[in-house]
Amino acid sequence: MASHLQTQLQALMQPDARGLLTAINRGIEKESLRITPQGKLSQMPHPAGLGSALTHSSITTDYSEALLEFITPVSTSIDASLQQLEDIHSYVYQKIGDEILWSASMPCIVSGDAGIPVARYGSSNVARMKTVYRYGLGHRYGRLMQAIAGIHYNFSMPQAYWDKAWQDAGSPGTQTDYISERYLGLIRNFRRYSWLLIYLYGASPAVCSSFLKGRDSHGLQPFDAEGKSLYLPYGTALRMGGLGYNSEAQKSLNVCYNSLDNYVATLSSAIVQPHAAYQNIPTGQDGDYQQLNASLLQIENEFYSPIRPKRVAQSGETPLCALVRGGIEYIEVRCVDLSPFSPVGLDAAQMRFLDTFLLYCLLQDSPACDDEEQQRQDTNLEAVVNTGRQPGLLLNSNGKDVPMVQWAQDMLQAMHPIAGLLDQTHQSSDYSASLQDQLAKVADTELTPSARILREMRERNLPFFRLAMSYSEQWARYFRERPLTPQAQSAFESETAHSLEAQKMIEQSDDISFEQYLQNFFAQYNTL
Repeated sequence: MASHLQTQLQALMQPDARGLLTAINRGIEKESLRITPQGKLSQMPHPAGLGSALTHSSITTDYSEALLEFITPVSTSIDASLQQLEDIHSYVYQKIGDEILWSASMPCIVSGDAGIPVARYGSSNVARMKTVYRYGLGHRYGRLMQAIAGIHYNFSMPQAYWDKAWQDAGSPGTQTDYISERYLGLIRNFRRYSWLLIYLYGASPAVCSSFLKGRDSHGLQPFDAEGKSLYLPYGTALRMGGLGYNSEAQKSLNVCYNSLDNYVATLSSAIVQPHAAYQNIPTGQDGDYQQLNASLLQIENEFYSPIRPKRVAQSGETPLCALVRGGIEYIEVRCVDLSPFSPVGLDAAQMRFLDTFLLYCLLQDSPACDDEEQQRQDTNLEAVVNTGRQPGLLLNSNGKDVPMVQWAQDMLQAMHPIAGLLDQTHQSSDYSASLQDQLAKVADTELTPSARILREMRERNLPFFRLAMSYSEQWARYFRERPLTPQAQSAFESETAHSLEAQKMIEQSDDISFEQYLQNFFAQYNTL
């Protein structure tokens, strides 16, 4: 009897399905810290030459004024997405003077929370809400955690695929519900297998000691005699562990991906119900807003997860309301470290494997998940984050201990037909070649990015800061010497000017108080 995966693949091999995989939609969101030529976090405001961080379509900020975020438009072409990302970098380097973009996920030299300026977006209500939200994050988790950078990979299947898949399945229910259920299946499988991505692409096995100054319970080891770097010998992606985007408070939040209704209900409850630990942070008393509310989550974005279901929200609409209105439109992968070995933090081969991996998660059978399995998933992820390259590492699969290497090899072998189908669709061998590269990393841990970072630190006798600084300077030279086409230059200049005008219009159109704006925004959750 054919497996669920085989059945799904056979459907994609039919004559009427050929070409569907050329229309996979992707978008990249890449974060980078601005630093001084000395490697310290920039204290300068968002450069005026980059337009408005509130309204620019491809250049904004994340938590800090110094944490730039670059956004590529939705595209069906990997090469076009990377070209756009390189163009954004080239344009940004024209506007930031002698500053440099930090090439790694873990921050550079930082002087505690006070040295991390919170992002600002203007005087409008929506701008103030974004800044207050960030103040809240700083009070709850510390600003240092918010200065960690990464890449978000947005992925969706084309509408023509869903038309065929829904019809092949017998047109059950509404197509919108069918699409959401399938994406939730992808998410459940992603959470089962995301440890594999952490092993293959984790690039944060070490940190600058300044990042942990005054913090004794980190569990890391000194890398050098001077104590300039701290690391875990078999670590892969400290960004995804206890030092990174992790929240003890959120561990009580049992988010279920078995149904969209349950996901929405769990998160909306966490946004509207007060949380005792945050009651002492001002929420507007005498005009003092240090957080948006005293709930476990201020808004959906505060929920830390390696993957999220998403839909583009309308102006003023909450992300959860958007999901209820139209179902899941795409998924956002959030566990990708910046690679210091690539000019923009990732490359085409990695994107091809991400596509292969995500299709594997989508096309595989995906049974419902219970609390016990979610605990196993968290334990597996933590093990690979901290000890992923340790010989003989065991993970838990369906209650049984299995060697990580064997499980990884089995999964990658099962992806061969998917990579082959993608190659056939794109008339290339690039997807299979990328898959072979991942098999090689499983066979030899020294081929992983995390091992390469530690090896280069040893061989070049450099602390983490100096190694990352070396790559940052290398890519700074690359982008400063890389010319933009006249068309690209003109498009960026036009968007920059347009974004500044758009911010002014938003500020001029505000006709209610900030308090009323927040009340209207949060009232939406009462409709869910």
